[in-house]
Order: sequence, then structure tokens, then C-alpha cells
Amino acid sequence: MCGIVGIVSGSGQYVNQEIYDSLTILQHRGQDAAGIVTTENGRFYQRKDNGMVKDVFRTRHMRDLHGTTGIGHVRYPTAGSSSSAEAQPFYVNSPYGIAMGHNGNLTNAEEVAEDIYKDDLRHLNTNSDSEVLLNVFAHELMEQKKLFIDQEDVFNAIRHVHRRVRGGYAAIGLIANFGMVSFRDPHGLRPVVVGKRVTEKGTDYMVASESVALDGLGFELIKDLAPGEAVVITEQGDIAFQQCAENPKYSPCIFEYVYLARPDSMMDDISVYKSRLRMGEKLAEKILREWPDNDIDVVMPIPDTSRTSAIQLASKLDVPYREGFIKNRYIGRTFIMPGQNQRKKSVRQKLNPIDLEFEGKNVVLVDDSIVRGTTSGQIVQMARDSGAKKVYFASAAPAVRYPYVYGIDMPSPSELVASGRTTEEVAEVIGCDKLIYQDLDDLIEAVGVGNEAIPNFDTSCFSGVYATGDITEEYLASLDANRNDEAKAAQPAPGKETVGLHNAAN
Repeated sequence: MCGIVGIVSGSGQYVNQEIYDSLTILQHRGQDAAGIVTTENGRFYQRKDNGMVKDVFRTRHMRDLHGTTGIGHVRYPTAGSSSSAEAQPFYVNSPYGIAMGHNGNLTNAEEVAEDIYKDDLRHLNTNSDSEVLLNVFAHELMEQKKLFIDQEDVFNAIRHVHRRVRGGYAAIGLIANFGMVSFRDPHGLRPVVVGKRVTEKGTDYMVASESVALDGLGFELIKDLAPGEAVVITEQGDIAFQQCAENPKYSPCIFEYVYLARPDSMMDDISVYKSRLRMGEKLAEKILREWPDNDIDVVMPIPDTSRTSAIQLASKLDVPYREGFIKNRYIGRTFIMPGQNQRKKSVRQKLNPIDLEFEGKNVVLVDDSIVRGTTSGQIVQMARDSGAKKVYFASAAPAVRYPYVYGIDMPSPSELVASGRTTEEVAEVIGCDKLIYQDLDDLIEAVGVGNEAIPNFDTSCFSGVYATGDITEEYLASLDANRNDEAKAAQPAPGKETVGLHNAAN
């Protein structure tokens, strides 16, 4: 779950500030690291490091980011490590000079990395699959064997990229003295949108993970890239789209609508906000169907993602809606934080209950999903400590029973509270009096009604059915071994590595 953005300014304005602003809008997609690369007269200018956007970029850095074309990235790590050396965008100097940022996860990264070393004769400097993707693209572009490339050469290179790599990916790249390129995996697992802004001095183009980034800068949405589709925008302002995958199949990630995306985003012509309203409606219908004699006194969201669903749930149940928890907005998203102790500590710092709203009431707490259960268990206890008579828990999503392998950091089945447990057993673990999960069919309908042209969604974290069809038990076991909390704790602390290229300006 990273955020990517790129701008080509036909109006001749430097893009550094607007890329910064866009990354701030997309900060919810990654709080671990941020980076910007711009280009002017064939030269790249870069600033990247660990931290939030506001902390990575100072005035002195912004002054050094020259150019009317550039890309940006915000990251939280799913592959590789949290090293500052793995902050994006990445860069290679051959051919032409290419920089690239990537959102997603390659499921055959290790296999492709071997091919890069042995066959392509290229060097990888990190453990990041994003660097793998960049080097594959660079090699395939070099195979065009041209001193001066055109749009068709770039599309040809992307066709070969799709043949070599598997997984979920949305990438955005800069090619020196040429322009910008963006492409989406053949299943459309990771989102990417394209927009334009017409000015008196020319037309500006923008590519981003979510439409809110376009909205914030006054760009008009042109389209979402289709699965397998690519867009090339030259420095002269010429734009072209082309389908580059041999057998694209529309299967966008449904968890984007549940949790990842901002509610004011449009993704694949579906309103995230409307989807979450419908999730609340479906959840209320299930409660009325299976628990018609419920004794719920009040509905409360666990802020912020679940608020939309909770409001609609309360309305359909005809019970009061209240804000029982106040959120500290300066604490990051807890389920993606490394380490159980850090997540537990962060929950207490993140939420503070309003005791008066809980005293003597039967409360249903609504969350977007339950992943590890750490946050849920602590919040249930906080509600009890604040005087709640009974604490019920409703999840706007089904039980997360399987690891997600396409770019969301929940890889270890042993750390998923619902893995191998019944609903009643999960309720016991998190300490609530009753637990209600959304049904998978209802979730699919809640999202899918927004765009009936999408035949399928990837629901792998709920169903265990993976869109790419290549996920084996061995692969999942490898993820479990390499990315559980113990494995992450054994990694070097950020910034302590002795390898990797570092920024000259610090």
C-alpha cells in the first residue's frame, strides 16, 4: 500500500511543490518513507528518506528539485526492509536514465531477480521488488536498441515486463529527455488514475494512485488505467494509452474500498464513500436478519475509516449514533506498524474514550476490518473500562483469514486473529460479547454495484483465492517465515545499513 504520483507540466511550471502537495494528500497510503525525483535538461534531481512527507522535504531540498516533469512516492514496506536505502523512487542510469516508483508486490520477485543477475547482467542494490521491476523495465527498454526512443518503444518494453513479472503493481517512471510512463498489472490489483488540467500556458498531466490527488490540485479525471494498460506522456505534452497485457482480467483489490483508500476517492468508477455506506447497510441487514431481538443501545465507529459504514448501520438499525472515541491524528495506522508491542502502545496513544457515551449502555463498535485483533481487543477493553454494560463488535469486512500478497502488509497467517478460528473464537480472543462479520457476498455486492462492468474483485485475504493463480503453500510459508514480527524485529534498524546509495543533501 504505497502512493505514487507523477506530473508533466505543459504550462512550463516546476512540479516540485505540486508533487509534494500530492504526496501529502496520499500520505494515508504510506508513512514510512517519501521521495521525489524531477528531471530537467536530461538530469535527475532527487530527495528521498524515511519519514512523513513533511519531515523528509525541507525548503533546501525543494529548491534543488528542478524540472517541469517529476514523480513522487510514499511508502510503507511490504517487501525488503524499512531501510532508507529502499525509499523510492529508484534510479538506474542505463539505458537513458530511468527513475521509478512502485505500489504493490511482485510474487515472483526472487525468480526474476536471479534472471536479472544471470541473463540481463544487471545489478540490484537492495532487497526491494520495486528495484526488480525497475531493472526489468530498463532491460526491456534497452532491448529496443534505439538511441532515441518513441512511445511505441516504451509500450513494447511494458509488454515484455508483463510477461516476466507477476503480482500486483502500479508503477510510474521517468525517462530522461523523454517523459513519463505509468502502467498497471494485468489484473488491475493496484489502482492508478490519469488526469489533466488545461491552463492558458498549456495542458498539465498527472498520474496518481487515487483520484483525491487529482482533485486536490485541480486536475480533471481522464480515466483509471485498465488492467494491463499503460500511458506514456512525453515532455512535449503528447499523451498515448495502450493495452500492453496479453490476457488482462479485471480483478481490483476489494480491500482498497474497505480500508486503504480515502472515502472521497473514485476507484475504477466506484465511489469509495458510497461503497462504505452500502457496507453499513448490508451489515445492518445481517444483524436484523440473524439477531432481530438485539439489545443494541448505541452504534460507535472506531475512527476513522469505519465512520461511513457505522453511520449507515445506525440509521438502518434505527438506534443512536455516537462518537465514543476521539482519535489522535498524529499516530499512524496501527495494523501496518511493525511489532506487537508497538501496535499495542500506539492504540492507547491513538484513541481516547468519552466515558459518558459508554456508561450503562450496550454498545456496538464498528470497524472496517479485524486483522491481527490487537487494536480490536484493546478497544473492547477500553469500552468496558469506560462503563459499557455489553460490548458488541461489527466488522464491515469479512474475517481476514489469509495473507494478502499483492502489496498490503498482512503476510503471516499466524498473526491473523481469524486464521483457523471460528467467529465465536475470535470474539473470545478480542473480548467482546458478540461479533458480527460482513458476509463476503454482501461485501462484493456493496462494492460491485458501483461498476457492474467489473466481473471480479480480488478477495484473497477473505477467501484464499488469489487473482494471479500462482500462490502456493510454499510461497505463503516463505512469507510467514520472512515477514512475521520476529523476522522484522531481526532486521537492521532504519538508517543503519552500510550498503546503498544515499542522498547528497541531508
